[in-house]
Amino acid sequence: MRLHGYLRVLTAVTAALCAAAKPLDKAGTSGPNRLLLISFDGFRWDYDQDVDTPNLDQLVRDGVKARYITPPAITMTSPSHFTTITGRWIEDHGVVHNLMFNQTTNLKVPIKKTMKTSEWWDNGALPLWITAQNQGLKTASFFFPGGAVNYSGQAVNRALVAEQGHPDDNETEWRQNIDKVMSWFSEEDFHLVTLYYGEPDNVGHDKGPDHPKRKEIIAQIDRTIGYLREAIDHHNLTDSLNVIITSDHGMTTVKKRPLVEEIILNKYLNLLKLTSFEILDYGGFGILTPRPGMEQEVFDALSKAPNLTVYKKDELPESFHLARSDRLTPILIVADLGFNLNSRFIVYVNKGDHGFSNTEMDMKMIFRAFGPDFRRNYVSEPFDSIHIYPLMCKLLQIQPAPHNGSLAVTEAMLLHDGKHFLSETISGCLLLFTAG
Repeated sequence: MRLHGYLRVLTAVTAALCAAAKPLDKAGTSGPNRLLLISFDGFRWDYDQDVDTPNLDQLVRDGVKARYITPPAITMTSPSHFTTITGRWIEDHGVVHNLMFNQTTNLKVPIKKTMKTSEWWDNGALPLWITAQNQGLKTASFFFPGGAVNYSGQAVNRALVAEQGHPDDNETEWRQNIDKVMSWFSEEDFHLVTLYYGEPDNVGHDKGPDHPKRKEIIAQIDRTIGYLREAIDHHNLTDSLNVIITSDHGMTTVKKRPLVEEIILNKYLNLLKLTSFEILDYGGFGILTPRPGMEQEVFDALSKAPNLTVYKKDELPESFHLARSDRLTPILIVADLGFNLNSRFIVYVNKGDHGFSNTEMDMKMIFRAFGPDFRRNYVSEPFDSIHIYPLMCKLLQIQPAPHNGSLAVTEAMLLHDGKHFLSETISGCLLLFTAG
């Protein structure tokens, strides 16, 4: 009789817990939980390993951590962020550089201005903001790349964009931004907000990834995470807000003289004579348009240069997911890790940079997530950043736009995906049973 009593308790508890859960694949009357996506630009996957980060450490216990994630092939801010928010490879979404450019006219638009130019972003791939809005949700972008433009005439419900010269490292402002975002969720019923911070990218460029200043900014980020969690609790959002924290690329130390012989491309080919367009002196990734009939000569000359790999666009490896882009130039150059692609002179001052191959560990980035729909103390194997998009659609309970990601890669992170919730519920109940 005692066994039957325990079984009745087990059945009742399991049923109650399942009833209390909010399955992700079935919207309740109150709709989906809210979602906050935060990007810390240039946060390399291992930046928290040499700094005391109690709040990031607590996130591992309270939520999900990926060992690292891999950005798309062009490891730059705009291309990578747009892959995250669309779930599309770069060749499908068309944002191939931080700068808007035109090979024919030699136009090059600075990054801050490019952020507000719809022409560069609106290429047919719908970002998550617009897809969510088209399904009745309310969205906002706070400094997030791609958030301040129109897509086929549609704008994000609310978009803030950082102006030129805006400081990226003001901790007081960081907290004010969190307060503002929390009010959007709690007072104005926003469902999705994307929040961007420009650090630790700036300090990584200016000082290098191994400089003490980089460690200071990671400690500042950690304090900000602690403040975020306090703000979530203060606004009574603990049970209704999921948070994903990630980045766009890593950072590596730039190799300079006298330790190495730096790359000067004009030593190997006459850029003025052989090319009509270039973006060089911009880290580890460069693009060139040869003059008519000179593509093979340019390719052969660059093939003799050390510490880089040169590609013809139509011969790019399929794994790059770049070759179908109409915007990319006929010649692409990827420097070996840490080498900058100087064009004619060494004028490059950055001590750290990115733009290098996404297979390099220094280009990998972080992923953390927590909230009512995420498991606790769960460590995921590495994955590509395109897979964040279908995860976000699942959390928001919306139908995704066409994308290249797969929910199968990330769904094990979710507490209420049926399989894990049921197994964890039964395990908990069995513990109660055996304890009795």
